Amino acid sequence: MPLPADNVLFEHAACGLMLTDPDGSILRVNTTLCRWLGYQADELRGRLRLQDLLPIGGKVFHQTNCVPLLQMQGSVAEVQFDLLHRDGSRLPMLLNIVRRRHGGQLLDELAIFMATDRRSYERELLLARKAAEAALEARLGAEAQLLQSNQKLQMADRRKDEFLATLAHELRNPLAPMSNVLEMLKLQGPHAPSQDWSVRVLERQLQQLTHLVDDLMEVSRITQGRMALRRQPVDLAAIVHLALEDARGMLQNAGHTLDVELPPEAVIVDADATRLTQVIANLLNNAAKYTPRGGHIWLGLQCCGHEAVVSVRDTGIGIPKESLAAIFEMFSQLTPALERSQGGLGIGLALVRGLVALHGGSISAASEGVGQGSEFTVRLPLAQAPLQSAEDTPPATGVQGLRILVVDDNVDAAESLKMVLELLGHEARTAHNGTSGLQLAEEFAPQVALLDIGLPDVSGYEMARRLRQPSWGKNIFLIAATGWGQESDKQLAREAGFDGHLTKPIDLEQLEALLLQIKH
Repeated sequence: MPLPADNVLFEHAACGLMLTDPDGSILRVNTTLCRWLGYQADELRGRLRLQDLLPIGGKVFHQTNCVPLLQMQGSVAEVQFDLLHRDGSRLPMLLNIVRRRHGGQLLDELAIFMATDRRSYERELLLARKAAEAALEARLGAEAQLLQSNQKLQMADRRKDEFLATLAHELRNPLAPMSNVLEMLKLQGPHAPSQDWSVRVLERQLQQLTHLVDDLMEVSRITQGRMALRRQPVDLAAIVHLALEDARGMLQNAGHTLDVELPPEAVIVDADATRLTQVIANLLNNAAKYTPRGGHIWLGLQCCGHEAVVSVRDTGIGIPKESLAAIFEMFSQLTPALERSQGGLGIGLALVRGLVALHGGSISAASEGVGQGSEFTVRLPLAQAPLQSAEDTPPATGVQGLRILVVDDNVDAAESLKMVLELLGHEARTAHNGTSGLQLAEEFAPQVALLDIGLPDVSGYEMARRLRQPSWGKNIFLIAATGWGQESDKQLAREAGFDGHLTKPIDLEQLEALLLQIKH
């Protein structure tokens, strides 16, 4: 295709073209610019100057800015002027001017562009930029609010964990004297049938309350990452038997039928026996609690590949399909508190899931729906190391006649424990703060000292360190008695000079086991 002639390109270019001499006289102008300005070429050429097409302000700017630049550098780029239409209206234009020599004569070449579309584009661009900035600001604001909300949620979650831990610890204080009084009643010998029945009721309810407090403490430790396991190869069948003993009372009281299926061979897992007993006992207690009286419960243990599988199945109230995913969440309950016939804090299954996860295992729940029963399945990795058989040890016999000092600011706890120790054949004294406890220790010369940690004047740790300083206190068998029972708490007790550590309420069997270590 042949190209158009140069004259056609000039006349109908996409921009206005003009040629002037240095004083602005118009020598040539193309059709495009004439059409924009409303003139014929002959009306401009040789008759008007560029300055005649400019308003007053444009004339001043041309004389004071453009002319000096053309003289110095020979060009002016993208200068915006309003050019006057023939009817007197103003048209926004963008001018590029180059001063060049043509045959020995200096001439100014002008390329002129309509700026109306550009202004519209710039307006749209500015609006788009403002919209983008507003959107970015809104997004940053939303992200800041989300971050602030997350921080508040984390703070609330941390405070909740701290509250649960503190609540569980504080609940141990009234549990301790209650447990001591119950042990004292049992040690005092046979009673009337009604009194024996009352003691058994108190014992069951106290055990239930202690379990709830323990669960609160354990869940708090797991959520705060402070749970420490004491793992070793254990036979899972033995763990199942321990859990059955723990749950047997509830199963029998509810009149349930229990079927247990265990494999003939040992199922060895690397685990903390106490924690796994908690897991299975919790599942059995849940099955007993949420199965109508006279129901059926199955407990099974088997090996599947490299895993040990424990399952607890029941004919209980079942779990709605929509609740299966949330059943292991903290405080999860299938029904509102006022509609539940059975108690519970909604933390048992959360505790079970946390303990199983710490062992590298998993737990799942299955149910066909309301009234169709449920099944919980725990999977644990089998251990690689063989089970180490414990050496046979002769049965322990109780020890009597020890001088024991009890220091606790809870007067009921201290005095009731003193009575229990005296019924066991020991001589006991009490003090209710660290200062009086140190004075009494020097006078009484105890062989054993049971020290509360949270004393009002000095901590139990500090009291233990002070007792170890004089010669008469170096051989005292020191036992920390506290509501805090984490491994880190026991480590602090050892560093302070304690020989043993007991968690409130004190288990008499554990206390007597420690007392057996005393050398008369």
